[in-house]
Amino acid sequence: MKIRIGVGLGAETEPSAFPAIVDRLEASGVDSLWLSEHVYSDAVDPFIGMAHALARTRRLKVGTSVAVLPGRHPVLVAKQLASLAALAPKRVLPVFGLRPAQRPERDLFEVPDGRRAAIFDESLRLLRSALTREGADFAGEFYKLENVRVGPLPAAPLDIWLGGQAPAALRRIGRYADGWLGSFLTPGEARHARETIEAAAAEAGREIEADHYGISLMLTEGGIPPRLAAALRERRPDLDPADLVAGSWADLHRLLDGYLEAGLTKFVVYHRGNGPFDEFADRFAEELLPRQN
Repeated sequence: MKIRIGVGLGAETEPSAFPAIVDRLEASGVDSLWLSEHVYSDAVDPFIGMAHALARTRRLKVGTSVAVLPGRHPVLVAKQLASLAALAPKRVLPVFGLRPAQRPERDLFEVPDGRRAAIFDESLRLLRSALTREGADFAGEFYKLENVRVGPLPAAPLDIWLGGQAPAALRRIGRYADGWLGSFLTPGEARHARETIEAAAAEAGREIEADHYGISLMLTEGGIPPRLAAALRERRPDLDPADLVAGSWADLHRLLDGYLEAGLTKFVVYHRGNGPFDEFADRFAEELLPRQN
């Protein structure tokens, strides 16, 4: 199975630094760049960032980790993805989630009360239909459309991945998604999540490719900062923070070994450190590119 490791950017990356980061990743041979959705921050919007990064590169793949789908019209999202795929074939990696991680941003993706999960499910069906069927009608509970056209359609169907780790999210991934990108799970928990997704896919008469399971990881060189460790203990009091976050490159390799053993093969590494990005990029290439196949 193909092992691939990409770089994720969070809320702290300002637009002024973005072009140089993209160029450095392209030159270093890094597989992919992943853009988080942080509206109330200086970070580049993930769809705008994807377009910019794809336009100035020829090899680098770019994805969202993760963008919120409920609260966006699925056909407009399909149009954006179809356009990106036409401009940069085989380099567009969309991953969607249920809601923003930051509570103040949740009001920005408005849906009827109590219906977010149902809208997510229907949005995924409509998104898939718009990206694969030219001129199709769609009749659901929330969307009723005729002659949906976002062409040109991608020559090869786009893989739609989902985030999440709650039981309902894992079942949704099995029913509708082409892959999974988790976060803040131990290798053992990631294995259980993968097996749950596989069972849900089989129940729905589907199969997700074996190398379409991944996880986002945080690297904090020099040890896990006390503030982050405290936040992790509050979130997961049953675990040592080192079970979830790598405080060194050696710790990152240890976690990668565990996730590989659990059947995951796709990884997004977020760097939390004070050093220049160029130093991190150089070390990333030295440490992690040899682990790909």
